[in-house]
Amino acid sequence: MAVNPALEAPENTAERTALWRALHVAADAAPHIIDDAIGLKLLAPEGDWRARPDMDAQGTRIFRASIVARARFIEDLVIEQAARGVEQYVLLGAGLDSFAQRRTEIAARLTVYEVDLPGPQAWKRRRLLEAGYGVPAWLKFVPVNFEMQSWWDRLIESGFDPRKPAVIASTGVSLYLTQAAIADMLRKIATLASGSTFAMTFIMPLEMSDPEERVVFEMAMRGAKASGTPFLSMFTPDQMLTLARDAGLKNARVVSGGDLAARYFAGRSDGLRPGSESLLIVTI
Repeated sequence: MAVNPALEAPENTAERTALWRALHVAADAAPHIIDDAIGLKLLAPEGDWRARPDMDAQGTRIFRASIVARARFIEDLVIEQAARGVEQYVLLGAGLDSFAQRRTEIAARLTVYEVDLPGPQAWKRRRLLEAGYGVPAWLKFVPVNFEMQSWWDRLIESGFDPRKPAVIASTGVSLYLTQAAIADMLRKIATLASGSTFAMTFIMPLEMSDPEERVVFEMAMRGAKASGTPFLSMFTPDQMLTLARDAGLKNARVVSGGDLAARYFAGRSDGLRPGSESLLIVTI
C-alpha cells in the first residue's frame, strides 16, 4: 500500500526549528552558538526558503537565538553527563534534532532514544537514509501516538532501562501540553535512577517578556491556534518549580533566558540574545 506523504511530513514547529537553526548559521555573525544545517538538508525546501515570512532574519532574531541557545545547553549537558558515565539519552518530541548526526563521537557512546509521532519519525528515518547519514544501532526511534499511548511504556519497550542513569530532554513541547500532562511527565521523571538529569523548556507568561518578544509571541499564538496546535501552558519560574516539587522532584532549578545569554552570547557585537524561554533542570 502506498504511504500518504502528507502523513509523514514533519510538524510545522519541527520544520521551523530546523530552519531557524540553519538560518542562524546563514544570517548571524560568527561565532555561532551551534552549527547545524542538517535539518535544512533533510527538508530540502523548494525555492528560497529564506523568503518565507517566518524566516525573516531580523524579525525572528530573538526566537532564533532561543532555539540555538537551548540546543547548545542541552548538548553541553549531554556531553557532560556522558563524560560521567551516563549511557542513555532520551529526546521527547525529537523532531528534526541532529545531535546523533553532528556529534557522532559522543552519541555513539550512548543509546539515543528519539521519541516522536510515528508519521514524522518515519519521514525522518527515510530522509536520513536517503541523505547518507544512516540509522546506527545505537539510535533508537520510538514512535508514539501521545494521545493513545504511554511514551514511558513505549520507551521501556524499546530498550530503555529506568534502573540506569539517563539524560531526558524535552524542548519546545511543554507549551503544547496541559498542566496535567506535564505533571504526569514529571512524576515519571521522579522514578528515574539516581544520577539522571531531566531538562525541559517552558514559556513564561506574556507579561513577563519584553515588548519585542511579546508582539511576535502573540502572532505565534494566533498562528498556532489557527493550525490546531494552540499554546496551552505557560509558567513563571516559581510555578514551574512548584509543579516539579509537587511531583517529587526536590532537586530542581531554573535556567533563564538571561542565564543562557550570559553563558553563550556575552561579548557579541550584533546584539543577538535569546528571549524569555527558560529551562527546568532536575537532577535525580
